[in-house]
Amino acid sequence: MTGTQTAGRRYGGRDAAQRQQERRTRLIQAGLDLFGTVGYTSVSVKQVCSHAGLTERYFYESFRDREDLLAGVYNELITTIQTETAQAAAATAPDVDAQLRAGLEVFIRTLAGDARMARVVLIEVVGASPRLEVRRREVLHEFAALIAAVVVAPLPDPEASSSRLTMTAMSLVGGVNELLVDWTLGHQNATVEELIDLCYTLFTAAYRAISDQP
Repeated sequence: MTGTQTAGRRYGGRDAAQRQQERRTRLIQAGLDLFGTVGYTSVSVKQVCSHAGLTERYFYESFRDREDLLAGVYNELITTIQTETAQAAAATAPDVDAQLRAGLEVFIRTLAGDARMARVVLIEVVGASPRLEVRRREVLHEFAALIAAVVVAPLPDPEASSSRLTMTAMSLVGGVNELLVDWTLGHQNATVEELIDLCYTLFTAAYRAISDQP
């Protein structure tokens, strides 16, 4: 049997690529479980592998090191959150208020509903490495762009409002992020509904302020 045939051999109906993807998924899940409870700095590659039920050989098949796994976990979570938030907002278009409410509802409930996810997204990636810090900043801008895309179309003069809108969207994203960090760390005792209501009030007030600009 040739090397190519061996690499493509199927076990249990799954080929080599599928099995590797399954192992990667198990490692991502283990990373979420451990980074989201014990914390990134307290978790070793060996612990991740033990939690996933895999040997270290399979860890390095998918990830360079522990930081690479954290990046993988973070990016998986962000993709899910962004997709679900955008879909929720789009489902209520073109009503801007309804889009803002729907997007915030999904975003906040998703993080508030899973302490592991909230810890990884809001806390563990902060300052973990220069690479992850760059990615974290990119994500903030991506969410700001999502907000801007929702509110820009109805504005009387989108081009004239562009700079103000960009800054406002970034301010709102940063504010929501820090509020959720505070809430995750136990410094706020608000209910999830109260968090959503507060953020919605801030977002709609900002939108109206921009809409009223000459």
